[in-house]
Amino acid sequence: MTDLKLFRAETRKWLEENCPTGMRNLSFHWEDAHQIYSSEDAGTWRTNMADKGWIAPTWPTAYGGGGLNREQAAILGQEMSRIKATAASSGMGLSMIGPTLLEFGSEAQKQRHLPSICDGTIRWCQGYSEPGAGSDLAALQTKAVIQGDQFVINGQKIWTSGAQHADWMFALVRTNPDASKHDGISFVLLDMHQPGVTVKPIRLISGSSPFCETFLDDALAQRTDLVGELNKGWTIGKRLLQYERSGIGGLSGGGRKATKKTNVMADTAKHYLGETQGKIADANARQKVLCHAMNERAFQLTTQRVGQENQSGKTPGAATSIFKLVGSTLAKNGAELKSELMGFSGLGWQGDQFTAAEVTATRAWLNSRAVTIYGGTNEVQMNIISKRVLGLPD
Repeated sequence: MTDLKLFRAETRKWLEENCPTGMRNLSFHWEDAHQIYSSEDAGTWRTNMADKGWIAPTWPTAYGGGGLNREQAAILGQEMSRIKATAASSGMGLSMIGPTLLEFGSEAQKQRHLPSICDGTIRWCQGYSEPGAGSDLAALQTKAVIQGDQFVINGQKIWTSGAQHADWMFALVRTNPDASKHDGISFVLLDMHQPGVTVKPIRLISGSSPFCETFLDDALAQRTDLVGELNKGWTIGKRLLQYERSGIGGLSGGGRKATKKTNVMADTAKHYLGETQGKIADANARQKVLCHAMNERAFQLTTQRVGQENQSGKTPGAATSIFKLVGSTLAKNGAELKSELMGFSGLGWQGDQFTAAEVTATRAWLNSRAVTIYGGTNEVQMNIISKRVLGLPD
């Protein structure tokens, strides 16, 4: 306990001295991450944190991580929250492919790819969904043919988040077209900076373009960047999805203490609907805000409990679908409720009659429609929960 108190004191002092002002008190949607992390303060903060190994605090020091245990990592998270410090790096490297390589990658693959994730210099994207293989991912048709020491890849991926900014892609490809549906699929890594890769951003209803079409025309991946066994990539691909759903559902920060926060919904309702004796004036709105706050709080406490119970640090298996289902639904409902409380002002797109916060709320509401789709739709999550968690028959 004394050691943890000392660690907390040292961590608090270091963060105060090394976190730039420009990386505190930030609030932005993940779609704006590329712009935020391109700033000078972000570069300084990333370098400082990478030197400590704290971009990936619990990863082994041999790969550039911090080597912290769960208790120390929780303290680091709490102290960052205390000064409202933004994470020094983010993205699929940390939340998805990194943990997957730690579990399934060869030592050479870990040494090659993990350090550049830990110092935030390499960005990753996910080559999973295809125009004809979304929720039914095993129907993917992108083919990879072995030629010497390389895979020659042809096909199309869709909804590749951040592909226009990515340096590398982790992808599921079909390496045995004659095998059964879930067999003959391999998990490969490929460089995005090559002539055979074409990326086209897709403009969404929210006005942003975070998702892309990615065309692979004789794109190359090295045989050394095959993760796991040839034609056995489906198991690895599913495991990565559990890491993804863990992050979306809030489990990746499970060691952090769920703290009481200002009820933003209540403040919004009071501003737009008025208040009576300190309460939201509209009784119906008050009930909706209360229910949402209770559900959010229960979810925070549950993720905290699961994080503490899972002291091994390993991501739970099929149970991650529960957190993805509940977390994404809460996020979507919360964005919808906030716009509803604002009334007409919650539908602002542009113009002087709308504040910046109102325009942001509108776009967040439109963005939120995708939360229950990406990472596996709510319907897919319910199927996984019923079969893999509850053991119900088909």
